[in-house]
Amino acid sequence: MPERQRITSGVSQLDKILGGLYIGDNVVWLDDSGSLAYVFCQAFMQVSQSLGMPIIYVSFDRSPRNLLEKLGTLVETPSLTILDCFTCGKGSSSTVFMKFYDENVNTSCRIIRVDEPRNMDRVMDMLYGLHGELQGNVRLVFESITGMQEVWGGEDYILNFYSHSCPRLYELNTVAYWVMEKKAHTSRLRAHIAQIAQVVIDLSIRRGTTSLSVLKAEKRDLTNIHKPFSYWVKDLTITFDEEKRTRGGIDLGLRLKDMRTKRGLSQTELAKLVGVTPSTISQVESNLIYPSLPALLKMAEVLAVDVSSFFQEQAEIKTRIIFPASDAAVVKISEIPEESISAKLLTPIDFDAKAEPYFIEIPANRSFASHFFIHKGEEIGYVLAGKLQMRLDKAVHNLRAGDTIYLTSEMPSHWKNPGPATAKLLWIKIK
Repeated sequence: MPERQRITSGVSQLDKILGGLYIGDNVVWLDDSGSLAYVFCQAFMQVSQSLGMPIIYVSFDRSPRNLLEKLGTLVETPSLTILDCFTCGKGSSSTVFMKFYDENVNTSCRIIRVDEPRNMDRVMDMLYGLHGELQGNVRLVFESITGMQEVWGGEDYILNFYSHSCPRLYELNTVAYWVMEKKAHTSRLRAHIAQIAQVVIDLSIRRGTTSLSVLKAEKRDLTNIHKPFSYWVKDLTITFDEEKRTRGGIDLGLRLKDMRTKRGLSQTELAKLVGVTPSTISQVESNLIYPSLPALLKMAEVLAVDVSSFFQEQAEIKTRIIFPASDAAVVKISEIPEESISAKLLTPIDFDAKAEPYFIEIPANRSFASHFFIHKGEEIGYVLAGKLQMRLDKAVHNLRAGDTIYLTSEMPSHWKNPGPATAKLLWIKIK
């Protein structure tokens, strides 16, 4: 079976926690309040829009006028289609809502009214008929499973709709977000939906603090499963607590995680190399425990850093402008077989800079269905030697020595070296 393409969620820290999204994922957001998931949906739609991917937004809870105001600049693109199940559903075909379609609304997106939203089969026919008209990997946002239930009249209808749609959307190479208000549904329905979904994410509020936990994530080797990550939102920008921690004081856990991630090692892989359990690494990175001195020394050895870099800023490194070849560290590229690629980070693991330069080699006649990194920011590559093929969406680009690649939020889905010699790349990740 061919490898599924990995893409970004539009939220870099979520990509790190989750391991990115895959084409075919149905992502269920279990929302404490019914309003927490919107910022994640918006980020997903924004990155999809920037890549020119078609988006279908299925609305049961909001009138078109209200939804246009909520989506803001997202409606200024023809790639967005709103499937309006509200006007003739909860809106009861009221004149106050129907007159929207008689007005000349200045928007680039397409709005399609479903005249029989209480008929589940009719909604499915319109949804998949619309999907058939679109090109590329379609992205979908189902604004509210709770709203569907209120219109259709029971959980059995929801389960029937979801159990048919989830496998179908997977086979159609979509990515779908489903928002579900936890308190509005029985544990039976939540369990059935979670069993079918590829990804389940819980959003909770505890004592005024919002947190995110990944409850299920197929095809990922996650060490973060069921682990809560606190975050906060300002002006629709999501910031996780780990991103806003200061570098003052001792933050051994965060620095260990940063260095481990740069090396491309999972917690399990680092634990094996150090000679401790994965649980130990997890607890150290969460600042729940400190490692023993022998384990700490071994961590520094495996990561090729000085022990002091775990505890304090290295001013000497920050002021250096020349790094000898001996400072380069071999890194593992996640999910790509080691025989298909080799990579070195050209600056020290504990050097914190706005750009990370890598030297990458791909042997002759090797290919892999993945990109080197999960990275929301810009990336620049320069082909030093050899030939390469890069697939971006459905287009295949042929590269040779001297060519430069510039990516913003795009993520290539396939790389191949078709030539007789090793291909060599200088690759720079920009934070």
